[in-house]
Parts: sequence; C-alpha cells; structure tokens
Amino acid sequence: MRSLPRKLSSDAELYAAALRALMRRAHSTFELRTYLERRSVESEAVRRVLSRLKQEKLLDDSRYAVDFARVRATSRRQGAHRIVQELRKRGVPDRSIDDAIAQVFADIDEAAIVRKVIERRTRSARGRLDANPLDARKTASLYRTLLRAGFDGSIIRRELNTIARNSEREVPDVALADDALDETQDETQDKR
Repeated sequence: MRSLPRKLSSDAELYAAALRALMRRAHSTFELRTYLERRSVESEAVRRVLSRLKQEKLLDDSRYAVDFARVRATSRRQGAHRIVQELRKRGVPDRSIDDAIAQVFADIDEAAIVRKVIERRTRSARGRLDANPLDARKTASLYRTLLRAGFDGSIIRRELNTIARNSEREVPDVALADDALDETQDETQDKR
C-alpha cells in the first residue's frame, strides 16, 4: 500500500511540487488543485499557487483542452463525444471544451478517422477464406467499438454502409458465376 504524501507547508514547496507535476504531463486546473490539496497543509496556499501558475501562463484550461483533444483525435483516433466526456471528467469548463472541439474538428474529418478505424479492423478479416468480411455480427461489433471511441452514430452507419457496398462489388456473386458456368457447359455439350 502506498503511504500518504508528505504534507507541504510553504508556498515555495507547494509551487515546486506543482511544477514537478506539470513537467511530467499537462494538467487541468481541477486536476492540479486536487493534487495540491492532498499535499498541502492549508487550502489557502493551494489557491495562491494556482493563481501564480495561471498568472505565469503555466496553467491554462483552454490550451490544455485543445492539446488534449488534438492528441486524442489524431493519435488515439477518438471521436468528439469521447473527448468531451474525458475533458469533463478532468474538470475542464464546458466553454473551453466546446472551443477546443470546434477548433480541432475543424481541421480533422471525423468520417475519415472512422474509415481508417474500420479498414484497420477489417483488414485482418479479409482473408482469402472469408468471402464476406462484413456480416451482421462483425458490423455490430465494429459499430459498438466506434461508438465507444466517441464517434457519432450517423457517421458510423454511413461509413459502414459505404464499406459494405464496396465489399459487395469486390466479392463476385457465387450463384451468378455458377449459373454462367452451367450455361457454358450446356452449350458445349449441345455442340457435341
């Protein structure tokens, strides 16, 4: 079991602890306040340190929200709904979240991200033995995965339908091919 962190009494020690936390990774104001309150003897010192960090522009929820949303959308391929949920969990104000989502998704095509995720997930299913990679079960699984990733349901359905239509063109209809083969065989037998 982890021991409780040592309580810090001076503003300088608390400020140094805040800087160390910010060097490890970016924090929202809420996250850093929670971290410092666990380590501080008095809550007034936490308020002073947070005020100093904001004044020095080392702590900014708007910048944090934009950076967080950009990384999650591009690297982790997450949708806007999931990113909003994660930012709310981290205590970022709604106006900063809305601005960040608008800014990030103005540059990024969410449908393109959905297509990339679908293609990556179906690539392994498109083996030679698998004639129809998007049966109902696989489609439902992909849909649930993409919903959990935070994409809008209408975008997911549109992209899944597009992929399904394209895969129907790629896979020849076995019944039509068999009928054509039977007809050519009948014609050759009639000629004999």
